[in-house]
Order: sequence, then structure tokens, then C-alpha cells
Amino acid sequence: MPKLKVDGIEVEVPQGATVLQACEAAGKEIPRFCYHERLSIAGNCRMCLVEVKPGPPKPQASCALPASDNQEIRTDSAMVKAAREGVMEFLLINHPLDCPICDQGGECDLQDQTMAYGRGHSRYTEHKRAVTEKYMGPIIKTVMTRCIQCTRCIRFAEEVAGVEEIGALYRGENMQITSYLEKAVTSELSGNVVDLCPVGALTSKPYQFEARPWELKKTLAIDVMDAVGTNIRLDSRGRQVLRALPRINEDVNEEWAHDKTRHAVDGLVRRRLDKPYVRRDGKLVAVSWDEAFAAIAHVAADAGPSVAAIAGDLVDCETMFAAKKLVEGFGSSLLEGRQTGMAYDVTSLGAVAFNTTIAGIEDADAILLVGSDLRHEAPLVNTRIRKAIKRGAKVFAIGPQVDLTYRATWLGDDLSLLGDLPEAVTQAFSDAVRPAVIVGPGALKAGHGGALALAGSLNLVREGWNGFNVVHNAAARMGGLMLGYAQPGGIADIVAAAPKLVFFLGADEVDFGGFANSFKVYVGHHGDRGAAHADVILPGASYAEKPGTYVNLEGRVQRGDRAVFPPGDAREDWSIFRALSDVLGRRLPFDSFEALRAAMASDVPALAQEGLVRYDWNPPALAASARGSVTYPIADFYLTNAICRASPTMQRCSAELVHGRDFAEAAE
Repeated sequence: MPKLKVDGIEVEVPQGATVLQACEAAGKEIPRFCYHERLSIAGNCRMCLVEVKPGPPKPQASCALPASDNQEIRTDSAMVKAAREGVMEFLLINHPLDCPICDQGGECDLQDQTMAYGRGHSRYTEHKRAVTEKYMGPIIKTVMTRCIQCTRCIRFAEEVAGVEEIGALYRGENMQITSYLEKAVTSELSGNVVDLCPVGALTSKPYQFEARPWELKKTLAIDVMDAVGTNIRLDSRGRQVLRALPRINEDVNEEWAHDKTRHAVDGLVRRRLDKPYVRRDGKLVAVSWDEAFAAIAHVAADAGPSVAAIAGDLVDCETMFAAKKLVEGFGSSLLEGRQTGMAYDVTSLGAVAFNTTIAGIEDADAILLVGSDLRHEAPLVNTRIRKAIKRGAKVFAIGPQVDLTYRATWLGDDLSLLGDLPEAVTQAFSDAVRPAVIVGPGALKAGHGGALALAGSLNLVREGWNGFNVVHNAAARMGGLMLGYAQPGGIADIVAAAPKLVFFLGADEVDFGGFANSFKVYVGHHGDRGAAHADVILPGASYAEKPGTYVNLEGRVQRGDRAVFPPGDAREDWSIFRALSDVLGRRLPFDSFEALRAAMASDVPALAQEGLVRYDWNPPALAASARGSVTYPIADFYLTNAICRASPTMQRCSAELVHGRDFAEAAE
């Protein structure tokens, strides 16, 4: 490990570290524009100049210079100060003076570093050049005259997103960054380039001219658009969430978020349910809470134990627990969270979890995808697979061939392949130190047993490693399974029981034809399919409007806070069930959110505190035979839930990026 001095401070850094990293280890701040910890080194902004001895008598770019023994680094010498001022002066030659109208204002690296390292004036009097705006789709707004050619966006698109649609044209002063043929960038991770851009060249199109950062209240939350559990920050003003940004969590999402996470928030204020409704003469009529509860109580009086609850994809654990206790109060155990009809064995949660962990899949050296379009089911797990490939992993896949953003060996789309893998696959897994199988929702129903058989035949479970993984695509799925929201035969068991009273907890993807003779109570926040079929609607709160506990696909318990309050007469879901329980004569044993969490932790100790829950590996004995073709459950990545379907931004993304519709851009 090299030992060197930085401004007289001796530091020791790992082999292969750069001088920039050594300076940071010594507590020194090094300005940079092109360098980013998660991208390859470009070395083209020259802002990170330092003085190095022994070496040439000139400043050197610390991001591209390897650290070595006996180096003496100066970050504060007169030479370094003059060099940084010169670089900053060059960067600002053509940069427009439009900070007052730039969406990056207040969060701009160029502003901050100009104040800290700039000269304070310019010696150049030539006219500034201008660059025509580029079209990059419904997510990214471009003002390319501001671009300083750091190439972060290019490297992100190529290295992380795997969609090489952003590049550079021309050379020198005429260099321009653009998308391929100036078309929309088709990556589901494209919004991350806005965070990466150190100036205001790439900003968020849906957020443009909405707010300044110092106006916003910042709330830590958990994303519910998929089962990854992305750590996010909700920025709100008044009673509206204006944007969602990723938080750094190395174990879950690193510092990325996909476009649904970022931009579905404009759906939170559209198509909202803000008052109770009761269906009378075939039409939904707005009523008071007392009238809505009375209508439910009238049916519940004769229902006996014929009561069920079906949880949707976006529900928090507290809501599911409150509904479970109410249903149990009737003497019923009809609970289900797999609303689309999936049925698989859940007697062992280890057999339906992502056991390698999200970060751990990077270490796999042989990966078999079974019925998983991972790019759309869990985009931030897909980026980890790309990192595993860079480390030498081989990837095989069973299912209809799709673009995963990396090369995979496709074996076919018949699940019978699980019992007859080609020799190339078995050989790769026999040579692997950390083999992994990833079973997606497209194969879980019919291929669970066949996939579990691979755990033994491919030796997936060994000392310090469990390579059997299941991908869920619903934020509420693992929490629901922990709380018992699973019937042996799935939702078909509830349909067969023909319950008289059914609570739908934000469940919009259910086949409501099976509940034609049931009294349907919808507890949710958007007027989607569930509300359209309901007999009574009780307006609830979205994930941004209540604190909640969520369990991601690897079993990580995470909690988010409330950013804003629900609109109108809507209430937090758990409080709705608590109030309803009084009317139904089955009082729930908690009067506050804290008491509810305590009761939930008592019932399911794994939900008592945040952190990764490790499940025992005792898989059920299932028939290993599997047959049938794979069908991916996600047909349109941008419209997978009620919030997305209410979002104008997601509707635009769907129309343009999925269905190929062209949009004319107005000249500005």
C-alpha cells in the first residue's frame, strides 16, 4: 500500500488508488467536474490539478495520476491556486450568464467551485458561442450552451445504463453532447444524468421552473415503484411533492434511481380520492365517513367469518397489519397480496427472497436468469449484473429474448429447460465459485420447484454463499408474505371462498370478475380500476403522505417518513381501519401509530427494526418438473401502478418510449 504525504500529512492508500483519492483520505477537498466515483476516469476537465513531487514542475490532474510511495502532494500552493483559477476561467469563457433562470441554481457545482476557486473576473471579451438545444426525451431538458464537456452523461449511459445513446460530436471548441440522431434516450435510468451533470446543461424537464432548493422541505422516504426499496428524498412545498431524488445507500441503490421513481410524483396530485363514496343505484355517490362506515357495517353484520383482504403493490406493512387484525377479528384468515393471481409456495421465505443480496450479486461469476426481464422488473439490480459481467461473470437466460443492456446467452423460453440445461451452462456453474440463479415473476408460478431443484444440482448454496434468488416487482410483496398475506392457491382460494365482504388495499390489478357477488371496499388513494369496481371507497394516503415500513426483495426492512398530508378527507390507511373497527364492534388493540408498530413487531419480530433479515434456508419439497413458456408480467414499464397511470410524465414516457409515438417540440 503506497505511503505518501499530502500537504505534510502522511497517508496510506490501497494499491491502485489515485492521487485524488489520497488527497481525500488526508481530508483535503479536491474540486472536480469530470471525475465521479462510479464512472471511469476521463481526466478532461483539469479542475483537480495538484502539485506533485517528484515530477515535472507543473500541476497534474490528480484524478488520473496513480498514487505511489514517497510522493509529496501540494493542494494549496500558489501554482495550484493559479492553475485552478486559469482552468475555471477557461470553463467560463462560453458559459452563459443565466444563473437566475437556471434550474440548477443553488445546486450547481459550477457555481460552488467558481466561488471557491475562481478568479472573480474574466479577461476575455470575445462573444460567447451558443449551441443549439438537443432533444433527449420527456425526462431530460437540455440547455447545451451551458455544457462544459465533462462527459459524465456519456460515461453513465455507456457504463451504468448500458444504453449507448449519448455521445459527442466535433472537436475542440465546437464539441457538442447529443443523443443519437437527437432522439429520446430510451434508458429507464436516463434521469440520473441530471444529477450527474455538474452544470445546468441537463436538467429535469418535468421539474423545470417549479421551485428553488431552499424553498423545499426534504423528507427521507422509500420508493414503492418496484421491490428494490430505493432510498429516496422527497422534496415538497406546501402540500405537494415536487420531486424525488435518490439517497446514497451502497447496499440497495448506490446513488441511482430509475425514471419512475423520480418522475411519477406528479401523479400524486392527479386522479386522487379525497372523500368517501358509496355505490347507490349503480353510481358512486360522495358521502360522509359515517355513512360509508354504516354501509360497510350493514354488510359486515351478516358476513360472519366470510371476510377477506387483498393487498396491492404499494401498501406499507402497517396498513396490511391493521387490515389483517380487522379480518382476524371476524374469525377469517383470507389474506392475499399476490393480486395478479400468482401462486407459489411461501412456507419458507428463504425460497422466495433475493438471498445473495442486491450488492452481493456483483460477486457472482455465473448467473442464470429464469423468466426475468430484469431491466424492467428491477432496473437497479440489472445495473449490478452489468458490474458482475465486468468482473468476468457469464450470464445465461431462459425466457423470451429481450434487451437487458448486456450480452446474455439465451437458452429458449420453455421452463422445461430447468431440468435439461445445456452442457455449457452446467460447465460454467461447476467452475463457478459464486453461482447464482435469479427467478423472475414470469417463471415463479410454474417454475418454482424446477428452479429450487437447481439449488442442489448446481450447488448454489454453500459456505458463506446462497445463490438462489427470487425477484419480486411489488414493494409490498415481501412485507405481505411476512405478515401472512398468502393463500396456498393464491387469490384463487379467496375467489373460491366467495367472501361476502372484501377489503382491497390499493389493489388495482385484481380480476374483479371473481368478486361479482362480494361487497367490495376499496381503501386507496387513486381513482383507478379498484375504485371503479368498488361498492364503498375509503380514501387513503399514498406512500408520500404517511410513515411506513417496507421490506424489499432481499428482505431488508426500511422505513420512510411522511412528506405531505393526504388531500381533502383522505386519511392514513391504518387510522381508517382503526376507526372502522369501532363501528364494526371489533376494536383494534392500538390507538396510535407507535402502538400499531409495537403490536406489529410483537407479531412479526423481524419487522421490529430496520435492517437486513436473513431467512433460514429450508426450501419446501416441490415437484421439480416445470413446463410451459415464460410470459413477462410487465408490458409497459412506465404504467405499472395507479400513481404512474395518473402521471402525465409517465404517460408521455409510455407513449414515446414504449409505443413509439412522435412528439413535436415547440421552438423556444
